[in-house]
Amino acid sequence: MSELVIVLLIAWLAGLAVFVGGLGAWIEGSPNTESKREISHGIVAFGGGILVAAVAFALVPEGMAVLDPITLGLTFCGGGLLCCGFDAWLSRRGGNKAQFMAMLLDFIPEALSLGAVFVHDPRLGMLLAAFIGAQNLPEGFNSYREVVASGIRPRHTLAAFLLLSLVGPLAAAAGHFFLQEQVELTAGIMSFAGGGILYLIFQDIAPHSTMRRHWTPPLGAVLGFAVGLLGTMLVR
Repeated sequence: MSELVIVLLIAWLAGLAVFVGGLGAWIEGSPNTESKREISHGIVAFGGGILVAAVAFALVPEGMAVLDPITLGLTFCGGGLLCCGFDAWLSRRGGNKAQFMAMLLDFIPEALSLGAVFVHDPRLGMLLAAFIGAQNLPEGFNSYREVVASGIRPRHTLAAFLLLSLVGPLAAAAGHFFLQEQVELTAGIMSFAGGGILYLIFQDIAPHSTMRRHWTPPLGAVLGFAVGLLGTMLVR
């Protein structure tokens, strides 16, 4: 099996996690009980923990290894600024679809980086794929509820999530063909994505992971970070 086929396959599987997460939300139903709401908040926190791990162990270290301090700082802060502006724009126009669009915003640059680095560093490529899939699962779960709450039918939402899984292979293929030899550009994209993800964690994810007079949901963030930490150690 060629490297390109492997890249496309793992990128598709990582993207398919969005659909699987949405399917899980459809099966679970609406969070109409306190225990369901507690589980839902815990899933949000779990996704946030995985995202923190992705920034700490996959995205930023690559930038630190390749880029000079000024470029690293500019790309990282630039990602946060872009996500800030984009999130504000979505909030005015997209309502409850903001998290779905934010999911695309971090999924695409990560898939681009996956396609670019896999040939030179398969272990890092597999680590990126694992992080993408792990973060897409809870994001798909939460985004499904937000999109359905905005009035879109469940089956149409799931169909859109299934189509979204194809974005991963397309972005990975672009990275494979156009960014293989662009080591600094790839590192810049990863740093940029890291800054954007960190903004989204504190803007959209962390505030939705807590419940009044409930202390267990934030433990999901600890579990998510632990999964990322152990996954990094196993892959490397």
